[in-house]
Amino acid sequence: MRVPLIAIALLACAALAACSKKDETTGLPEPLTEAEKVALIASLPEPYHSADLANGASKFNGICKSCHSLARGGKNLTGPNLFGIFGRKAGTKAKFSYSEAVEHAGFAWDAEHLQGWLAGPRTFLKGTKMSFSGLKNEKDRNDLIVYLMSETGYRTPGMASPPAP
Repeated sequence: MRVPLIAIALLACAALAACSKKDETTGLPEPLTEAEKVALIASLPEPYHSADLANGASKFNGICKSCHSLARGGKNLTGPNLFGIFGRKAGTKAKFSYSEAVEHAGFAWDAEHLQGWLAGPRTFLKGTKMSFSGLKNEKDRNDLIVYLMSETGYRTPGMASPPAP
């Protein structure tokens, strides 16, 4: 028997909503399980729906990992820890010293803002201290954004979880 795609999508959303937990002691979202990661990607619109997590991981490990950690409750490095970044207001990660430009950016991190940031932080937000020159390939940025979603406790709107403090 063939299951309609809409039924699979609804089941994935229900599974994700049931798992949208946060740790009451820290306020941090719970990391996604492998099943939740698969369901998350399936629920995203294009171009993110067809993201290549392996490529996103490769981009993170080759470009971002030297300055940023993804671990829940992890340390800030040269750059801030990124766990819980989606929905968090720019420049508000505790115990990290941001440039004035980032502190006063006035937006919350989402895929759209990350697209601009990853394409070129210094052109996206004049005055940032981040020295990364940018990731020019849009497919690589898409893959990296979905990888970040999958590794930082991101929840789709139906499974909202608060951003990390």
